Amino acid sequence: MTTITVVNAVLREPSSTRMLADRLAEAISAEVADAQIRHIDLRQHAHAITDALLTGFPSGELAEALASVRDADALVLVTPTFQGSYAGLFKSFADLVEPDAVRGTPTMLAATGGSERHSLVIEHAMRPLAAYLGLLVVPTGVYAATADFGGPGAPELTRRIHRAARELRTLVGGVTVAEAPEPAGSGHAEIDAGPLLGSFTPFDELLQSVSGAGR
Repeated sequence: MTTITVVNAVLREPSSTRMLADRLAEAISAEVADAQIRHIDLRQHAHAITDALLTGFPSGELAEALASVRDADALVLVTPTFQGSYAGLFKSFADLVEPDAVRGTPTMLAATGGSERHSLVIEHAMRPLAAYLGLLVVPTGVYAATADFGGPGAPELTRRIHRAARELRTLVGGVTVAEAPEPAGSGHAEIDAGPLLGSFTPFDELLQSVSGAGR
C-alpha cells in the first residue's frame, strides 16, 4: 500500500484549488495501483492551526493531519495564490511540521491563481519552502489559472497533471497500473544513444586535429 497525502489550502467552497487537488489525486490513482489517497483540507483546521501556533501544541484532528503528512509515502501540496505567494494558511500549516519529519518524502507541488501571471509561484515560493523541509520534489510543478479549467489551457493542464503523476510514481516506486502513453504534443522523444556514444572522439584528439589544421 502506497499512502499519498494530498494537502490543499482551499479557503472557499467551491474552489478551483480543490478541483485541481482532486484531478491530481485521480491521475496518481491511475498511475499507482496500490495508492491510498488521503485528503487534508486546511480550511477545516484553520482555527486549530492558529491555536497551535500560539500554544505550540497541535491536538485533536490537526495532530492527526500532521501525522498523516509525516507518515505519508508521498505528498501532494496544493495552494491558491495570494499576493504572488502561497496562502498564509498553507504556510502556517507548514510551520507546524516538525523539523526533518518529512525529509526525503517524494512530493508534487501545485497551485492555482486567477491568471497566468502568478504561474511562477511554484518556483519562487513553494520550491524554496519544500527545499527547507527537505522534500524530494518532482520536476513538474502544476499551476492552473482560471482559464485552464475548461478553457484554451485545459489540454496543457491535463498534460502537466499526468506528467507530474508519472514523475511522482517514479520517485515513490509504487506498483504501476499501466504505463500511460505520452500525451500528444508533449515534445518528448526517445533517442538511441548507442550511435552517439560509438562515435565519441576524445577531446585531446579533437584539439590535436585543430592544431594540425592551423599549421
